[in-house]
Amino acid sequence: MNAKHDTLNADPMAMTHEVFNQARALEDYNAYDSDTALREAVRRHGAGWAEPQLSAHGARTGSAEVIEWGFLANEHKPQFFSHDRQGYRVDYVKYHEAYHRLMALGLEAGIHSAPWAAPRAGAHVARAAQSYLQAQAEAGHGCPLTMTFAAVPSIKLTPSLAKEWLPKILNNAYDPRNVPHTEKQALTIGMGMTEKQGGSDVRANTTRAYPIGAEGPGEAYELVGHKWFTSAPMCDAFLVLAQTGAGVSCFLVPRWRPDGSKNPIQVQRLKNKMGNVSNASSEIELRGALGWLVGEEGRGVPAIIEMVAMTRFDCMIGSTSGQRQAVAQAVNHAQGRAAFGKTLIDQPLMRNVLADLQLEVEGSLAIAMRMGEALDNTTLDPANSHEKLLLRLGLPAGKYWICKRTPFHAYEAMECLGGNGVTEDFIMARLYREAPINAIWEGSGNVQALDMLRALAKTPAVLDTWFAELGKTAGSDARLDKAVNALKQEFTDMDDAEYRARDIVDRLSLTMQASQLVAAGNPAVADAFIASRLGQHGDRNYGTLPRGLDLDTLLQRANPWQA
Repeated sequence: MNAKHDTLNADPMAMTHEVFNQARALEDYNAYDSDTALREAVRRHGAGWAEPQLSAHGARTGSAEVIEWGFLANEHKPQFFSHDRQGYRVDYVKYHEAYHRLMALGLEAGIHSAPWAAPRAGAHVARAAQSYLQAQAEAGHGCPLTMTFAAVPSIKLTPSLAKEWLPKILNNAYDPRNVPHTEKQALTIGMGMTEKQGGSDVRANTTRAYPIGAEGPGEAYELVGHKWFTSAPMCDAFLVLAQTGAGVSCFLVPRWRPDGSKNPIQVQRLKNKMGNVSNASSEIELRGALGWLVGEEGRGVPAIIEMVAMTRFDCMIGSTSGQRQAVAQAVNHAQGRAAFGKTLIDQPLMRNVLADLQLEVEGSLAIAMRMGEALDNTTLDPANSHEKLLLRLGLPAGKYWICKRTPFHAYEAMECLGGNGVTEDFIMARLYREAPINAIWEGSGNVQALDMLRALAKTPAVLDTWFAELGKTAGSDARLDKAVNALKQEFTDMDDAEYRARDIVDRLSLTMQASQLVAAGNPAVADAFIASRLGQHGDRNYGTLPRGLDLDTLLQRANPWQA
């Protein structure tokens, strides 16, 4: 009977279709070598020496294997177990193996450690580029990578803690075991600042810290209270804010006590988030948890601001990374798909949209990498006042603008893929869900705008520094000069400054992006950016570029398959 069936011919009526006019999957490509804007920024800002390792990392993060890890880590969300099978309290979060592989990839590459362990010209820029590549494969696991990296300046405020903790924090290895930090050689650090009644207003926190014996930096305290957002709960320790008699103070709180017993940090639940789902964020209660004072009592906000400054920089990098991946996916689709007699990449209106999306990446990367260079300069020379003041204004301005632009950017790129873009089989749906996260994490838009005003009020020299940086390209483009002069006029009248803060920070960001692109030396990119962002087209939807721009250059730079 089987032989008879084997001789049957398929019924032609059963052949409904063949697959054609579909773009190839964007995988097994080199995410670094194909990114002209990134390669130019790396060289321009002093990290050309890192190109071999960045190329290797780009090949790895662009591989089908690592891309699949990203899908699996998001499909299989973290699971929380409050107790083990015998009934002991464990507060354990279980991740899919793909998440652990992504973490190992990032930690072994030194994304959390390189600029601190081996400071040199371009070290922060190289590390930012590596993080930018890693986040394109999957963004959620970047949270503990970032927090571990960003915790270093805060922990350094207390030498006794730094001596004990930093060698293991800076170790390029990953140990996910649920064991005390004393039994590990590699550690990760999380953060717990916000409480349900305060949010960004951390001075409203109610968590209390009580000295166990002696008081002061590095001494032991017990913390009692709660945290509304603590990421990621399986880190080995957390920087936590709590009230002492002197005010808000910062503490390093380990997940296990040094004697091997469980520190009473009790996870109440994991947050059910719209995006960033591979990364566990939790609500916790501190029931007499051991913690060591970081910095001085009552100086918790300045202590943890050391960490927040770095996490805000990584928000800039992470959102720019999402923009790049969104454009790469859109261009890949447009190259492999035809409609109405033409390949999509050759359709005039689609070319306008894609080129405009690429311009957003160009501007975001330009300002972010300039801040990376400033981090390098201040790391190597803490007395460099220009770079230090540039960061003070550049981090809130850049974080605000880039992160604000990313959700709309992700949506527009998703639309380029049509129906495929909204299905979970494609990465665009995940990029869209991820896009608002960085705009909210580490201070929402209003917080960044108000921080800009705070910087102006406390350190007026930041504004002179900003315009000195813009002055480096003065006279290069009349449209840019006009925009800078108009911005200067804004600061001659600071009435209703809080009401106007978003408009001011918008213009600070846009003029700096334009100036950095002029300095980068590609006339086609700078001209298109200035024409579309600083002129009458500045407030319109994507795909409204004026006529006469060099779209061929922009689309070539967006192409993820370019040699």
